[in-house]
Amino acid sequence: MRDYFELRENNTSVRTEVIAGITTFITMAYIIFVNPLILSMAGMNGKGALGSEVGKLGLNASNDPIIGAVFVATILSAVIGTLIMGLVANVPFAQAAGMGMNAFFTYYVVLTAKYSWKAALAAVFICGLINICITVTKVRIMIVNAIPDSIKNAIGAGIGLFIAIIGLKEAGIIKSSADTLVTFGNIKDPTVLLALFGLAVTGILMVRKVRGSILLGIIITTIAGVIVQLGFGIDMKIFMPTKVFSAPPSLAPTFFKLDFGELFSVKTGIMTTLTIILSFSLVDTFDTIGTFIGTGAKTGMFDEKNDKPKKGMFPRKIDKALFADATATSIGALLGTSNVTTYVESAAGISEGGRTGLTSVIVAICFLLTLFISPVIGIVPAQATAPALIIVGVLMIGAVTNINFDDFEEALPAFLTLVMMPFTYSIANGIAAGFIFYTLIKIVTGKAKKVHPIMYIFTILFIIKFAMQV
Repeated sequence: MRDYFELRENNTSVRTEVIAGITTFITMAYIIFVNPLILSMAGMNGKGALGSEVGKLGLNASNDPIIGAVFVATILSAVIGTLIMGLVANVPFAQAAGMGMNAFFTYYVVLTAKYSWKAALAAVFICGLINICITVTKVRIMIVNAIPDSIKNAIGAGIGLFIAIIGLKEAGIIKSSADTLVTFGNIKDPTVLLALFGLAVTGILMVRKVRGSILLGIIITTIAGVIVQLGFGIDMKIFMPTKVFSAPPSLAPTFFKLDFGELFSVKTGIMTTLTIILSFSLVDTFDTIGTFIGTGAKTGMFDEKNDKPKKGMFPRKIDKALFADATATSIGALLGTSNVTTYVESAAGISEGGRTGLTSVIVAICFLLTLFISPVIGIVPAQATAPALIIVGVLMIGAVTNINFDDFEEALPAFLTLVMMPFTYSIANGIAAGFIFYTLIKIVTGKAKKVHPIMYIFTILFIIKFAMQV
């Protein structure tokens, strides 16, 4: 393993990579249950689309074969995609069905545009093929090279804020408000107090520079929650299993159930179909590139000095990582899930020292085990993983110090990139805002020639995208 994953060259060890892999898995394990629930609203429940009514269902309470198949597809797509990332690209990133992409799949493609879930899976599959093509032809690499440094750093910091607001929301520290959009949560709620306890514990461990502090924080917080729930009878929203092992459900109800006929039928409309496929592809591409740039900038794993690329080309390591990401999307569609993408939660493992594909392999193994021990996965509550996301946000916001805010030409696009991610709950929207205003400012200041042609292309596409949403 030391030779294959180049552990010495990356200044890491097997122990560090294992801790990093487990940490990443724990912070993203929620997708195992959340993804089937969201996709079940798209009709992947054997009963047709149920909308908000599906919220009354739960994986543990339902024996629906399609929901079970989506559960398995979610896990297997994460396993396969993450293994490709680890064994082929040798980088510490994990993949799974993307939050946001599954919502677009459900709430727009199926519930609004009225496609069936089978046709939606076909669109996801084509999206993956498109992304494979633009990766192989170096278009994705050209996109990354075209992004100015100020935007790259803003992407990293913006992802940090995005992760932090997810963590604060999951912890219950903040909540939505009709008057102020967000407001302070109920500090008297025992689950919120548990999350604050976890944040304090993890923060203290970080300050003391304890190895594996994020993972230890999650474990300590979970144990504290279990003690309070069992010892004092206070509901901490922790699922206590009645058994440990169970056989995985059948994958047959969703395996290869893509409907290309409906996707390209006259009834659905070719332009609508092409718009959906393009939207899937663009959001997937920019979410992935944003994640790589943001987390990679923190460690330097994609720096030229670590990969020795040809002059003018982005390091080959990220080329392989992008290929792994694109491949995983098509594989996920064949299995029966929405777009598989690289997870920003990978930053949790990277922050613990993960630097090679061995971290990804450990994540994949953890996912695979959940096929058989799914009853106990729910024991780790959101209040235990939320503090980890907040801490990772703290670590990633540091990229903002590399932005020259004294130069307003650089500051405005970077700032918009930074704030639009958490405020619109979308990495892609933040990137779009930065691209549009960077290009606009350079044009009006007579520096249009300094803008890469690809920036112009995507600026136009983003403007069209926003115009179509109005």
